[in-house]
Amino acid sequence: MPASSEEKEFVSYLVELMQSIGPVNARPMFGGFGIFLGKLMFGLVADSILYLKVDQNTRPDFAARNLEAFSYVKNNKNYNMSYYQAPEEALENPEDMATWANRAYAVALAAKKTGK
Repeated sequence: MPASSEEKEFVSYLVELMQSIGPVNARPMFGGFGIFLGKLMFGLVADSILYLKVDQNTRPDFAARNLEAFSYVKNNKNYNMSYYQAPEEALENPEDMATWANRAYAVALAAKKTGK
């Protein structure tokens, strides 16, 4: 299903909001969008919700705020991915977004180095 114009506008807004961490861009993927810095995906947008990459060190910060993990269903099985919903304040404040996006990028960078 193609992305709606509202979702495309939301993704454009997010990309602009994240430019302080580097040349962030979005690519259509699986009915949503991947958020990339260089070749590393550190975020995704699905159903107009931004999710940021997490690991065992950063996951508790998201869970403590009752933010939800990204999951999907395939062949009647639920799959959770290592992405959690971004905090609301990050969507409204460039400094907050830079903090959360940089952390997610660091997780993606570490995962690439360890092959996870």
